[in-house]
Amino acid sequence: MLTLAWQTIRSRLGGFTGAFVAILCGTALVAACGVLMESGLRAGVPTQRYAAAAVVVGGAQTVRPPGADALTFEQVGEQPTVPADLAGKIAGVPGVRAAVAERSFPAHVVTGDGQVLGGAESLGHGWDTAALAPFTLRAGQPPAAPGDVVLDADLARRAGVAVGGQVRIATRSVPETFRVTGVVDGLSRQSALFFTPARAADLAGQPGRAHAIGVLAEPGVAPEALAERVRAAAPDVEVTTGVERSSVEFLDVSQTRTLLLAIAGSFGGFALLVAVFVVASTLALTINQRRREFALLRAVAATPRQIRQLIGAETTLVALVAGVLGGVLGLALASVLRDAFAAIGVVPPEFELALSPLPSLAAVLLGLGAARLAAWAAARRPSSIRPVEALGEAAVERRELGRVRVLTGWGLVAVGFGGALVPLFLHGEVATAISTMATLVVVIGLAVVGPQVTGLLVRVLAPVLGRVWRISGYLAGANAVANTRRVAAAVTPLVLAIAFALSTFYSQTSATAAVAEESARSTTADYVVTSPAGVSPEAAAAIGGLPGVAAATPVVRTSVITATTVGDGMDVQRNAAQGLAGDKVRGALELGVDAGNLTELTGETVALSRSEADWLDKKLGDDVEFYFGDGVPAKLRLVATYTRDKAFGDFVLPVELARQHTGGRLDDSVLVRRSPDADPAAVSAALKALPYPGLTVAPAASIAAPEGGERQAQFYLNLVAVGVIVGYLAISVANTLVLTTAQRAREFALLRLIGTTRRQVRHMMRLEALVTVGIAVVAGTLVALVPLGLLNVGLRGDPLPSGPLTVYFGIIGGAVLLGMAAMGIATRVASRARPVEAIGLRE
Repeated sequence: MLTLAWQTIRSRLGGFTGAFVAILCGTALVAACGVLMESGLRAGVPTQRYAAAAVVVGGAQTVRPPGADALTFEQVGEQPTVPADLAGKIAGVPGVRAAVAERSFPAHVVTGDGQVLGGAESLGHGWDTAALAPFTLRAGQPPAAPGDVVLDADLARRAGVAVGGQVRIATRSVPETFRVTGVVDGLSRQSALFFTPARAADLAGQPGRAHAIGVLAEPGVAPEALAERVRAAAPDVEVTTGVERSSVEFLDVSQTRTLLLAIAGSFGGFALLVAVFVVASTLALTINQRRREFALLRAVAATPRQIRQLIGAETTLVALVAGVLGGVLGLALASVLRDAFAAIGVVPPEFELALSPLPSLAAVLLGLGAARLAAWAAARRPSSIRPVEALGEAAVERRELGRVRVLTGWGLVAVGFGGALVPLFLHGEVATAISTMATLVVVIGLAVVGPQVTGLLVRVLAPVLGRVWRISGYLAGANAVANTRRVAAAVTPLVLAIAFALSTFYSQTSATAAVAEESARSTTADYVVTSPAGVSPEAAAAIGGLPGVAAATPVVRTSVITATTVGDGMDVQRNAAQGLAGDKVRGALELGVDAGNLTELTGETVALSRSEADWLDKKLGDDVEFYFGDGVPAKLRLVATYTRDKAFGDFVLPVELARQHTGGRLDDSVLVRRSPDADPAAVSAALKALPYPGLTVAPAASIAAPEGGERQAQFYLNLVAVGVIVGYLAISVANTLVLTTAQRAREFALLRLIGTTRRQVRHMMRLEALVTVGIAVVAGTLVALVPLGLLNVGLRGDPLPSGPLTVYFGIIGGAVLLGMAAMGIATRVASRARPVEAIGLRE
């Protein structure tokens, strides 16, 4: 059977090319996702501040509630800390030479014009932690007095200061002047400033807490062995070695790992689903083109089992070769995806990929399984017809669809449109994701009953074509009516590409617009004051005392982690939150409070959105349990509920409490309401003249939603994912259209022999291409428009999707260009041979 399969492949290379390309690209996509998943498990960036530390101890980077399984956790959104006195306990562990509690806090050099010196993240530390890198002095001496500081070489160069000079530095208050006593070698990802240990502890503003504890090992002690001893001595903290140390040093590295796992899981699963769909469609088309061959085999006594074995063997050989090449190509694609994610800011540029044979091997096996499944489904019809009917079956395309296929297809369409109703009742990312998935389900359902749908449409279009273009139009219409399966095979991947691209893009723009619109309606302040270095907690009080200012409301953007029991499992999610001064909110923000009073938002209290309160089944006065962004458990009393959750998130905390659980202990902004009789220009000038560095005063309408940065990053991330999937679908579209056109060389020859000119044949094919892409454009637009309309009704109260029309026309124009070009080129190639020679070609 393998010999026969190999001979068939060799003699029909053109016919198997489509399946080969589909499997190759699908395997490469799945392999790339596998590399990203493996990288999320064991890759990172080289540590910098802890390069000399054999072991680094930090706070837990994930929250896993009691009773949750190993896969149920959430990444912290703020930098966790550890008790500083834990260093003394670790120092007594055998094999430890020294254990140093490392405190990190925002510290920025201020230029002469009062601006923050730009560049990499700038952090202050105690000089006792310099040994963890180690940092070595290029010049000068360590800091000895509270007013001394040591700068890294790059920071000193950009600040234009040398040893003995003076520099202004801002931490959590107004800038202070320090004397530069030394200069050390710098780091690539961050700028470092060193103070005396006592001054660093004071500036950090976290008494008794440390960012991490660096452990220096005795000579000859292996880091892994030392880590085990430290874990035994300190079981409730994160103990890391090797590349894992960077996850404690850099919060974004730890978040990147979780993000890559999420991307690889969702994107990889979606890519695999699309790959199965594309491969199945391509194989079905290839096998359908060989009806005459299978009919002849059945007529000469080949059994159905033998037909299925032959198709399976052919598919296995093609899938193995394509899979191996795709697995290798996937390694390069993973690097391209990593670079794309780095370019949009969701992955650190230095993040290294973990490369091994496992993702490629898994992708090959999955590709082979998908191909065999597709071959089994496609082989059912040619293997089940009776020998006496075989030649007749081959001569005329079978029109009717099986009852199971019809019920399955229209059932999927109904389920998809039913799922599109979910955003009317749910909001947030869940609604957006369900809307996109509903579109995909509808497309798959339409693909199953494609011949029925396209048959109905072409029967309407065929008479029109015949009346407008008498010869070419008649031929194009007759061909489409007689070969609805072929038209459906060409239309389906185009519909999928159009609907998927439209749904993914406009669902994100609509969600962003809904947030922006509610934020604009909810913000009643006149100004928002921000700074690239963060706003000092003192600034709000200073602003409130300015002439012409009626109220100043500090805002801290953070997140919280909730854990709820769902059935037999547990749902753990990170939610956007913000800290507000409850007694100063009125007049600056309108949260849509429907119960309780925000003036009670002080101490150990919390306000919830109405939807979150209902989901958690909480009423005023109840205790609400969750985790702060840094993973610390919380139990706060509910004092108010509000309705404008898209603009403000689901949790509002007292501003002081929110500050305590953010890494920098700084405010994100201050909302300012002007007195009715105040001069706007005078108030704006007074705000800009405050002695806090880098303050920017802007209209309050420009304020972003709590998760605005994350939403934008997610939007760009989705664009990259859409680009890859649509690129794969574009290859599939071109592949399918070329296959459906190239097989018609004998048909073109016959038309030429009975008097049709080459120009008329090509015009006929242009009209067929126009019908194909026209049906795809209409169907793809309608399939995407229904879920998008329902999503926008749920989010914005307006069924019209929000977003630029240029993107729609770009997607449609690309699909039309691709479809017309693929069919046009294939037609030219297929009609190039002389009709007398082409009529004798084997089908």
